[in-house]
Amino acid sequence: MKAMVPPIRIPDGFVDELKSRIKPSDVIGRKVKLKKQGKEWVGLSPFTNEKTPSFYVNDQKRIFKCFSSGMGGDVISFVMETERLSFMEAVEKLADEAGMTLPKATPESQEVYDRRQRLYTVCEAAAAYYESCLRDTEGAEARRYLEGRGLRPEAWTRHRLGFSPDDWRKTIEHLKSKGFSMREIIDAGLAVEKEGGGEPYDRFRGRLMFPIEDVRGAVIAFGGRALQPDAKPKYLNSSDTDLFHKSNVLYRYKKAREAFGGTDEGGLIVCEGYMDAIALTEAGFGHAVAPLGTALTEQQLDLLWRAGPEPILCFDGDRAGLGAAYRSIERALPGLQPGRSVFFCLLSDGKDPDDVIRERGPQAMRQLLESAVPLVEVLWRRERDAEPVNTPERQAGLEQRLMQAASAIQNGAVKNAYERELKARMRDYLWALRSAGRKQGSFASSTNIKPQSGALKRGAPAKTRGLGLIVRAIDNPHLVDAGFEALALAELPDPDVSAIRDAILTQNEAGLVVDRAALCDHLVNGRKSRAADLLRIYPDVPEIPPSGPEEREWLIALEQYARPDGMTQSATPSQDAFASLEDARVRHRLVSERRARTARLNEAAEQADQE
Repeated sequence: MKAMVPPIRIPDGFVDELKSRIKPSDVIGRKVKLKKQGKEWVGLSPFTNEKTPSFYVNDQKRIFKCFSSGMGGDVISFVMETERLSFMEAVEKLADEAGMTLPKATPESQEVYDRRQRLYTVCEAAAAYYESCLRDTEGAEARRYLEGRGLRPEAWTRHRLGFSPDDWRKTIEHLKSKGFSMREIIDAGLAVEKEGGGEPYDRFRGRLMFPIEDVRGAVIAFGGRALQPDAKPKYLNSSDTDLFHKSNVLYRYKKAREAFGGTDEGGLIVCEGYMDAIALTEAGFGHAVAPLGTALTEQQLDLLWRAGPEPILCFDGDRAGLGAAYRSIERALPGLQPGRSVFFCLLSDGKDPDDVIRERGPQAMRQLLESAVPLVEVLWRRERDAEPVNTPERQAGLEQRLMQAASAIQNGAVKNAYERELKARMRDYLWALRSAGRKQGSFASSTNIKPQSGALKRGAPAKTRGLGLIVRAIDNPHLVDAGFEALALAELPDPDVSAIRDAILTQNEAGLVVDRAALCDHLVNGRKSRAADLLRIYPDVPEIPPSGPEEREWLIALEQYARPDGMTQSATPSQDAFASLEDARVRHRLVSERRARTARLNEAAEQADQE
């Protein structure tokens, strides 16, 4: 009989990978009859003789809990307990089910294991050294930079920020003094060998340092930001090593996953850089991560989906950010499943999350994240805006591109749903485009666009009277303040035109950007896609100078939509006058403005009496 070769110590990350591949309810369900109950599975305890179910399994958190016996743990501990296996035996059994091979013990494999452990140790030693350098004399410039970004010393400690001395060999000499060999320092990605021979030199010099951790929280690499404006590159990452492959890692992943907690709703926030992830975390969004200077990879998307089913990809609103969002679509489409997708938060004016938080505060960032749009919306925009669709051939090209994108989805049900949704969007958009762009004449006529009956989906009324007036307020933002009350109290026949008006007021009162792109995001997030389409295809309108005759003409035209009970002089108008407005802050502002106006009128009347 052939003797069994005992397995070596389990490689780092193997158990995490194993548990990610196995759904606990599948394994536990073979021994316990489970029934779905909300986000969990429930059944009778296999450890006690109970009649009322108190045994719970949560696939998202990958744990079980038995309240009758007090036992709990992961799928490995369940197999150990129910089958009386050792830890290694349970891992080997589950690995076989998952199609994973556990390495067997050989002198060579043990040597590889020991070498990896040394690399972990040298990376940790380097992180501690960089941290101490940040607080030393030579880290003064890095400290000033962090303070200028609003980060206090407590935040430096939370994120283990450091500074690499601006010297060619200082880090090497420090690590050698701690007992590490030159080969270990090089293999950990901390030193660079010169081509053609010569003394190795420090990879990171004069940079703000960000330690990069693996899924277990062990330091495996670093990112370094240059402090001099003309330094190239601005960000420098460790080269790939036995521990680190940048396409497989997300900055802050372990901490973000712990902060998120693992639920059946939402997901991690993905931003473009280290500082953005830190800024979001310090502002209360602890579930923020960042890729390492590259477009999202399939491996990184898999990490995101392990943490939550619907991560939010947050990109700068400039051309580069939009390009990154579009590339992410291609990566995500094959992996879409029922209940598993990605959302996009595209910031405006070239801002990044750090800018938004510093300039407008965490609440503004929260509102932007809450307005994130689904992948299908960004995909639709990408193909819709790729070229004009003013000929049958170009319209056929649009449909071909949409269907080609949907064909990348591997899940049949999701693929079919995407095809239906994209065809419906294209049909509605083309109808709206034909209808809304036909009448461009006088000021009055352009406010009364009438699409053909049935042109837009969900049976919404086709009359769009007042749309031109509303669009003028968007393209000329000073009109919103000039006619805030009249705009809020306008009785608009079409509910989607009213939705656009409500979005303008809500964004304005919240201090957010009021432009077509931002409003479309707001409307789509509120399931007002017809309103968003009306706004997108409406032609550009002429500029209206402040306080001029065109502004007064606009205000007069808006008066024709006044509600019968809305445009009185009463300081306390009926609640019905404000009932349709979606934001309580807008209603509060209207009441305040009405009372202030009444007070001014009363004061003027008293002065007239005295005179």
